[in-house]
Amino acid sequence: MEGDSIVIEDHHRRAASSIAEALLPLLEAAPGRKALTIAGESGSGKSETAAALKEALESSAIKALILQQDDYFVYPPRSNDAARRRDIDWVGPGEVRLDLMDEHLQAFLDGAEKIDKPLVVYERDSVEAETLECNEARVIIAEGTYTTLLEKADWHVFIARDWQQTRAHREKRRRDDSELDPFIDRVLTIEHEIISRNRSRADFVIESDYTVTRTGAS
Repeated sequence: MEGDSIVIEDHHRRAASSIAEALLPLLEAAPGRKALTIAGESGSGKSETAAALKEALESSAIKALILQQDDYFVYPPRSNDAARRRDIDWVGPGEVRLDLMDEHLQAFLDGAEKIDKPLVVYERDSVEAETLECNEARVIIAEGTYTTLLEKADWHVFIARDWQQTRAHREKRRRDDSELDPFIDRVLTIEHEIISRNRSRADFVIESDYTVTRTGAS
């Protein structure tokens, strides 16, 4: 999403390094492109962990790309917030074009040289477009709250930190004061009920202390 900013910290790099260490022999054993997701609740560090994992893979000469779920919302951020306030039942995976994300993961896995994807521009509250160049990339990382639900991924990573644990991080990254009002706490409670159930689909779990557990889900 254009206008977003992330700060990669040591704990993100430690978790990413552990995951990369586990992935490298799997990538060596199975040639071709691969897809991976990183999911978790708001403020859990999905974007930072994805960026850190990209760094870790590329330090081993494996080029990686990142897809952000934020670009695949049906409505851009402020419009989506308004839709939630009109109808709280709007909160959930239906807010996101997960089918299009899966389509783009499959295109990457099938060898696409480029992907024409949506791009959310926060300041204009708009959904625009951009082209993602895929040449030479070996791994694509899809990050976002509901990305564990994506079907076209070889591995799923789940960050096991809930919205109450991540409040300080959300305060640091917030783009608008409305993101921390009581209504948002209600939204995050609903998201928690949905997202926490997805942990069982994960192949790797980043625990609340940022240690990594390999679950063997796939």
